[in-house]
Amino acid sequence: MKVGLVLQMYLPFCGIAISNAQLFAASRKEYDRSRALLEVVNDLFEEQTDLEKIVRKIMHRAQTLLKCERCSVQLLEDIESPVVKFTKSFELLSPKCSADTESSFKDSMEKSSYSDWLINNSIAELVASTGLPVNISDAYQDPRFDAEADQFSDFHIRSVLCVPIWNSNHQIIGVAQVLNRLDGKPFDDADQRLFEAFVIFCGLGINNTIMYDQVKKSWAKQSVALDVLSYHATCSKTEVDKFKAANIPLVCELGIDKLSFDDFSLDVDAMITAALRMFIELGMVQKFKIDYETLCRWLLTVRKNYRMVLYHNWRHAFNVCQCMFAMLTTAGFQETLTELEILALIVGCVCHDLDHRGTNNAFQAKTGSALALLYGTSATLEHHHFNHAVMILQSEGHNIFSNLSSTVYSDLMQLLKQSILATDLTLYFEKRNTFFDLVSKGEYNWNVKAHRDMCRSMMMTACDLGAVTKPWEISRKVAELVTSEFFEQGDRERLELKLTPSAIFDRNRKDELPGLQLEWIDGICSPLYETLVKLNPKLQSMVDMIRANRANWEELNKKRQSVQSVSAPYSGEATETKTCTGAKTGSTPCCGGDSESTPSKTAS
Repeated sequence: MKVGLVLQMYLPFCGIAISNAQLFAASRKEYDRSRALLEVVNDLFEEQTDLEKIVRKIMHRAQTLLKCERCSVQLLEDIESPVVKFTKSFELLSPKCSADTESSFKDSMEKSSYSDWLINNSIAELVASTGLPVNISDAYQDPRFDAEADQFSDFHIRSVLCVPIWNSNHQIIGVAQVLNRLDGKPFDDADQRLFEAFVIFCGLGINNTIMYDQVKKSWAKQSVALDVLSYHATCSKTEVDKFKAANIPLVCELGIDKLSFDDFSLDVDAMITAALRMFIELGMVQKFKIDYETLCRWLLTVRKNYRMVLYHNWRHAFNVCQCMFAMLTTAGFQETLTELEILALIVGCVCHDLDHRGTNNAFQAKTGSALALLYGTSATLEHHHFNHAVMILQSEGHNIFSNLSSTVYSDLMQLLKQSILATDLTLYFEKRNTFFDLVSKGEYNWNVKAHRDMCRSMMMTACDLGAVTKPWEISRKVAELVTSEFFEQGDRERLELKLTPSAIFDRNRKDELPGLQLEWIDGICSPLYETLVKLNPKLQSMVDMIRANRANWEELNKKRQSVQSVSAPYSGEATETKTCTGAKTGSTPCCGGDSESTPSKTAS
């Protein structure tokens, strides 16, 4: 009786001890599993550059965690396709089932003879298509299992646990599968929860590795493309040798120091020698230790990277550079600007329209071009021109700035970017009123950095639009070239975009050119050059020529109006309709500069 009482008192304590031991064992098991998951995370994110290595780690960890005989990972060929097709499958056999663990890791797509058991893919396909895990305790009793296929393999499947592998976008990228617990028992709910948690991290690791591989391939494609483009877009050694040995005519022989320079007086090769003369005359070669052969190669490659469009081509770039050279030397801006500023302005002029396609910023935005997607809708082409200039400079044998210190180089690239972006008329409209006010009130100060920046920008615009300051025959010829290029864009707008182009782009309204040109001169050009003359009276000839050209356009416009009046005698009113309000709004300025300096540079 006493023994029974003692047992009654003793057994509850035994129960508590056993329960505590079970709880401790369970918590210890959970601790070990949690620690194992942390190790999985560490393993997977240590290696994200090689798919085979990361899958090897996944399967080793899966076997360690779930203590199974065999493990596999199968990756889908196309995660977007509704048809389940595995493009790559890996397997790993437990050391207890194989004498050589390393040799049991096989890529079944390459060595299918080692992976006959993977013929039984019905479970994996089911999981991949439904996204639901499958846990089979007795494979031969489950109708989803293909027992007949299993007979062809030396490996006998008893239990199966298969779960989907998800990427970060919650898309199934494959399945992970473990077979036969080593203790002969089926996989339980705890095993399934652990495996599902494990596979979450596996999915991230595999997805990152696949993305890394895609990035590597994209980089390789880009590298090959750039290499090909670099080869075909750079000048030949023969050309470089030719100009390196050539005698460079003097400034007076070329006439490049004149503000009234004839834009069509030099052929394409003569423009290269004239550009070389500008660098020499300004002292750039000596001051910045520019290798002469590199300078020749750079200029020739820059020329080659201008497209064969009607106006925004190499000749336009050279003419803008010549105008800047004349302003620096003849007008004396060379005395007030630093050597680094001068270098940035000259190089900026040469490169300011690189790879121009003959269409403006507005067209890039309307068509959703790759350039618009890459750079956005603000100053799309100007950013492209600058980046193209940088690409050429970074090409082997083209860095004319290679002897500059890192600090000077950085400062120069900032100035170069400012110079090229300044050819966007949107920026001109943003800054011009401030600049005009400073000059008219006598408050402009060369010692203030912001004032100098504005002045350089205005000089870039003045050179870009410089054709309007040339003698009448030259100015009119340029206007016709610009207009012809605009008409081609207008034709594309009408054909491709089903839009009616604005007047300056519409060849059906070409007779409106004189009126548009008058508004262009009055609203855009004259205020700029008249302000620059206040800052530097030596530019007066440019203003005088603009006025002379304006008078010619005015005469043509009057003739047009008189013809229209005669052709519509019964209307009782003139038929001309004003379509260009760029002088006030910057929306549709006319020709005279590049197309970015016209409607494209604004919101037309």
